[in-house]
Amino acid sequence: MLYDLTVVQFSKMLTNLSAILDKANGFADGKKIDMAVLLNARLAPDQFTLTRQVQIACDTAKLAVARLVDQADAAPKHDDSETTVAQLQERIQSVLDYLASFSEADFANAATSTITQPRWAGKHMVGEDFAIHHAIPNIYFHITTAYAILRHNGVEVGKKDYLGAMPLRD
Repeated sequence: MLYDLTVVQFSKMLTNLSAILDKANGFADGKKIDMAVLLNARLAPDQFTLTRQVQIACDTAKLAVARLVDQADAAPKHDDSETTVAQLQERIQSVLDYLASFSEADFANAATSTITQPRWAGKHMVGEDFAIHHAIPNIYFHITTAYAILRHNGVEVGKKDYLGAMPLRD
């Protein structure tokens, strides 16, 4: 179950984020707007920029999965130096490739694994709680905020762009 909630869902949402960034790039080209304006946009003065929202969404996905399978040190490293959509797309793709390297079997002990982080001041969570209460809400927060920044700036994206393909059945 944690494999589906993290690897599968995070991959889907990062793919959707990538498509939304492509739409933003097309919007900027069409309106003759420097894409850097959108990449540096934010919803509030004390909130992160679009670029940082994408970086954190990627970090959340890779580090959550790495922690759940007890491979935190093996997660890809990114130096947060992206300044273009192409560079952000490369980052998203590197995380998608990393997530694709896992199988459901890798998550055999994930639900009961102990997850710690320095900012938790010596406290911990078990894997299931970490996924449900921290990782999943965190990635959705940052992808939603990236979407909202672009929507607020006039990029024509909607709920279908955010949700992506659905497994609808007849």
